[in-house]
Amino acid sequence: MKRYRWISLLLWLAFLSPVLPTAAQQEQPKGPVYIVQAGDTLGEIARRFGVSLDALTQANGITNPNLLSEGAELVIPGLEGVQGVLTTVTVPFGETLSSLSRRYQIPSDMLARVNHLTSPSELYAGANLVIPQPGGTSATFSRATLKPGESLLELAATKGANPWTILRSNNVAKSWAALAGEVLLLPGQEADSPTGLPEPVQTIDIQPLPMGQGKTAVIHIVAPTGLTFEGTFMEHPIKFFPAPDGGYSALLGVHALAEPGFYPLSLQGAQADSTLFTFSQMVGVAPVDYPFDKPLTVAPATIDPAVTLPEDAQWSALAAPATPERLWEGTFRIPSPLAQDYCLETGDCWTSRFGNRRSYNGGPYTFFHTGLDIAGGSGTKIFAPAAGRVVFAGPLTVRGNATMIDHGWGVYTGYLHQSEIDVKVGDLVEAGRLIGLVGGTGRVEGPHLHWEVWVGGVQVDPLDWLEKTFP
Repeated sequence: MKRYRWISLLLWLAFLSPVLPTAAQQEQPKGPVYIVQAGDTLGEIARRFGVSLDALTQANGITNPNLLSEGAELVIPGLEGVQGVLTTVTVPFGETLSSLSRRYQIPSDMLARVNHLTSPSELYAGANLVIPQPGGTSATFSRATLKPGESLLELAATKGANPWTILRSNNVAKSWAALAGEVLLLPGQEADSPTGLPEPVQTIDIQPLPMGQGKTAVIHIVAPTGLTFEGTFMEHPIKFFPAPDGGYSALLGVHALAEPGFYPLSLQGAQADSTLFTFSQMVGVAPVDYPFDKPLTVAPATIDPAVTLPEDAQWSALAAPATPERLWEGTFRIPSPLAQDYCLETGDCWTSRFGNRRSYNGGPYTFFHTGLDIAGGSGTKIFAPAAGRVVFAGPLTVRGNATMIDHGWGVYTGYLHQSEIDVKVGDLVEAGRLIGLVGGTGRVEGPHLHWEVWVGGVQVDPLDWLEKTFP
């Protein structure tokens, strides 16, 4: 009798055993999973994925949001049909929605839905993009550019690849649908390369991202020799030069009055075989908190547009060319060491900093301070902060006695309101060379050195050049 009961019990358990796990599995919430990282809060996660806090807590049965632990798996609701681990990647320059879709083997419409994208402009360089990916990794690949007149079958034969694999990996419906100049992905090992750009371009790095009002940015391209690059940003040309450590570098300045937001940075290049390519992507410009100077009282003639506009045009034209020889090395020196000594003694280094908003003679604050005012009385010596060639030395109405030095690569420095100028146009000066004396000429309220730094035809913050090495 006991034996019969044991057999009945075992049969009953055997009957239930395939059912119990299924029932438990069906109780598990379905959907993409996010793994909680150190420092995450439930509110931040909800905002990142565009869901309400209530929906997130309900989907995961959370009763106490403060007990969120690192490594916990959270199901993200509202993304039906999406599976895998949700990871966040930073969009580099050189990617589009199409190229990212191919890179991660995820349909474009799914990427757009997961990230709530409504416009291609939202995929700006530096943006955070959510990727639903098993294991959270991208596929390995190599790149190939379809040349004019080349068929996809010919490309596959040249690369030793299966044409059907190319079609499937790149979401191309028919072999004839691939366009000349299109960058296609093949199985390979170059997972860090920009997949929206042709294969010679290995990496493109833009620092900082986002850029800042009145700041200097550096673009560095790792690519073989024999290529040429140029670009445009905010209507200013970008000139690339061979970098000392290889690749190509360019410096660009962001105007201090530029509206914060996103702007297209366009890149054009020519490969060694003269094949041309273009690429454009949005990059961000962040606001910088520049203070307002007290209203200034100056001679009316020095703010008369009939005087200021021609002089501004003359001064800007001097800083427009980007000469290919780089003359400076390392960080710039302060151009007035005696003023620096005064600064260290009193703590009053700069009578006005770059970017400060300005009003003249009771007018509106529509001006900004284009340089750094260094404290110092008349006759204080001014020295070149870096090696360069003098391109202007003479009197101006607004700027007074002024000097401008070309340091190469589109980098210039200007020295305004001098009492004396000790260099002439064409002089090649080394760092530390005496170039003039501080004065009070031009539009001033008192003697000081107004020092400017120009990059790519735009005035930028000189303090950055005293603190950093570019590029």
